[in-house]
Amino acid sequence: MNQILKSISYIFHPLLMPLLGVIFYFSKSPRFIPEPVIKAKLFSITILTVILPILLFYLLKTINKVQSFHLETVKERQLPLIINSCIIVLILVRVLPINDIPELYFFFIGILISTITCLALALAKFKASIHMIASAGFFMFAVAVAIHFKININGTIALMCIILGAIATSRLHLKAHTPIELIVGCFVGLLPQLILLNYWM
Repeated sequence: MNQILKSISYIFHPLLMPLLGVIFYFSKSPRFIPEPVIKAKLFSITILTVILPILLFYLLKTINKVQSFHLETVKERQLPLIINSCIIVLILVRVLPINDIPELYFFFIGILISTITCLALALAKFKASIHMIASAGFFMFAVAVAIHFKININGTIALMCIILGAIATSRLHLKAHTPIELIVGCFVGLLPQLILLNYWM
């Protein structure tokens, strides 16, 4: 059981959630988007949100700025969150401008707001759960896409709720967070996506 709960934290790592959101959108959107465009967007998002942060993490670890991939202390979180905010801004400017795919643009605006909020909390010495921030943000975006395009994804929503519970259970079991840190993380991820619905739905 310990290994299963530990593996959940890796399988549903925050780095993967933006990419999963983009994949979900392209798989559910009824809009015609040329396949080369989809492939180019997915390639760029994969490089910028997964591969680049991993490479930068190992750089930060080499220079002793971080110790763990899970950024266990608030001090370790600050520089990676700043770097991640810059990466998201780059995505918004170069990969997903507002006049390109508005839904994904505002999805990443929400991610940026959540990241900056998490950074502010880290500076205030509060360790909100980044796992819950990322997964709750993706959950809210997926529900919004389904409502926007009038798609029935009840089974997917039920599965996502189970996954959210599994992630929270995993983080508690590993003693990575307290219940309040998980709850705050959930709201930090969910609320920006919810508020931004007014701009694209």
